[in-house]
Amino acid sequence: MRALEIYRRATGPQALCWYADPYSGDWDELDDKGWAYIRREMLEEPGTSIWLSKTPDTTTGYEFLYRGHLLDVCETDAASTVSFHLPTEYLEEHGPGRVRDLALELAAALPFNTGHAGLCFDLPESTIGVLDAIRDLSFRHPGLDIPGVHFTSLVIGTQVNGVHWLNFLGQPVLGALGGTGNLRARLRSPGTSVQELGEERAVVSLGEWPEAGDMEQGHTLPAYRELAHVLEPWLRLGRFSQEALRRWERRFLD
Repeated sequence: MRALEIYRRATGPQALCWYADPYSGDWDELDDKGWAYIRREMLEEPGTSIWLSKTPDTTTGYEFLYRGHLLDVCETDAASTVSFHLPTEYLEEHGPGRVRDLALELAAALPFNTGHAGLCFDLPESTIGVLDAIRDLSFRHPGLDIPGVHFTSLVIGTQVNGVHWLNFLGQPVLGALGGTGNLRARLRSPGTSVQELGEERAVVSLGEWPEAGDMEQGHTLPAYRELAHVLEPWLRLGRFSQEALRRWERRFLD
């Protein structure tokens, strides 16, 4: 809830105006009654699913998604996950420094194992056939992530969900890498920085701006590839049956 309030202060009161009822799936307006329901649901039902959006029927780039799991009773590699979406217009208007500061402020409020910020395709997770529609673009622009908060939460555990512009690393991965100093020594690409966030967490920034890359133009994102090879033992790979999606997951490794 603290992180959600940070996001709302940064984006304004009109960024999130509707919510999807986690039980019926219907959209309802986020008035005072709606916000009271969301707060109660998040604070009293840790296993809940929350989806907030600016509008229920169009893509605006402003969304909040949360998937909570009762980790002490889960028999899978589930993890509670949260996602804060911004439109590219926000990045262009406020600049990458403001977006990075917001990501750091959100991270400070969350007890994360791993996290990230960067460019992604803005699409409904559950739409049938959507991966086929973006397949060519996803291979051409490897810096664009394919979001999947609800599905990823079932299998991610403490693994790292790919390589992005900002890469937040906590335990156990950062410890397995030998800590911030050892990680910094292994990353030598120009523009890459490693910032310590307390004793057990860090953020790896790959340049001033997030990049989509363009394989057809030779923009292969070498800094992203370097980090991918460092993190390879902890990357979430091979969880999908589709061969094309598996190739996409390994786009910075092969």
